[in-house]
Amino acid sequence: MKKKLILMLVMAMVCAFGASAQSRGSLRINEVMIQNTPEGVADEYGAHVAWIEIFNTNFAPIEISSIYITNDVANPTMYPVPLGDVKTKMPKRQHVLFFADGQPKKGTFHTNFVLTPGQENVIAIYDADGRTLIDKVVVPATVLPGQSYARVADGSDEWEVRDGSEALYITPGSANKIKDENHKIKDFAEKDGNGFGMTAMAMGIVFSALLVLCLSFYALSKIGSLVSRLNKLRAHGAPAEAKVRDVTQDTGEEIAAIVMALHEHFDAHDQESTVLTINKVRRAYSPWSSKIYNLRQVPDRTSRR
Repeated sequence: MKKKLILMLVMAMVCAFGASAQSRGSLRINEVMIQNTPEGVADEYGAHVAWIEIFNTNFAPIEISSIYITNDVANPTMYPVPLGDVKTKMPKRQHVLFFADGQPKKGTFHTNFVLTPGQENVIAIYDADGRTLIDKVVVPATVLPGQSYARVADGSDEWEVRDGSEALYITPGSANKIKDENHKIKDFAEKDGNGFGMTAMAMGIVFSALLVLCLSFYALSKIGSLVSRLNKLRAHGAPAEAKVRDVTQDTGEEIAAIVMALHEHFDAHDQESTVLTINKVRRAYSPWSSKIYNLRQVPDRTSRR
């Protein structure tokens, strides 16, 4: 019963993890450009049109087909992302770019609506039911051509206008904040240039893990020994309140006594007497076993003469 309950709990946890991994509520509108310029990113046809970047904040892949993208909250099902495109499966923590050019026949990532420069543009994402709002953003009318309205960092709540300068760079299809170096690795290299610290740390981790394993196995052996002793006590009819004694290990005196008793019992005649005794064996006589009686007399060969 306990095994079935544990199995059911594990299956429930796996199902819950799978459901959370596939939740589309982790999608976020990450960056938007209302009016593209020839210096900006172009679509696969070479056209410079408005685009919308969506980011997967989850640490698991998400299938975004059948979600809705719209620029009118009164019509939440304006553009359904088509089914059947392998590119609609977003990897974890990755981005996908939709071009708002009003030409959905160009492909999956071309919407059937356009964004209007010089005014506020509302962009929203709805789930497959057409009612559940996943994310929404209002792009201000002050965003100029060639500028984007982006989150400061991927999936963050803070937004900013980016003009493409070195500090406010535009990143369609990539992370909003690009890290050119790993500060942790740099600090570690400065503090431990020869690698002695890393070696000591690695050896400490390995030996600590081995120590934990040894202690675990020792504890398991003690538990097994205790269970074995309890079973032996129950088998010998000992009461439940009897004091548990180590019946698997005897003292040296007890072992010596047992050995001597066994020796005396099995090896009592190892020194035999040198006196020989001959007893006459009396057997009952029976003519059936006598060799003087035969079926016929032995022929007398001398009488033939």
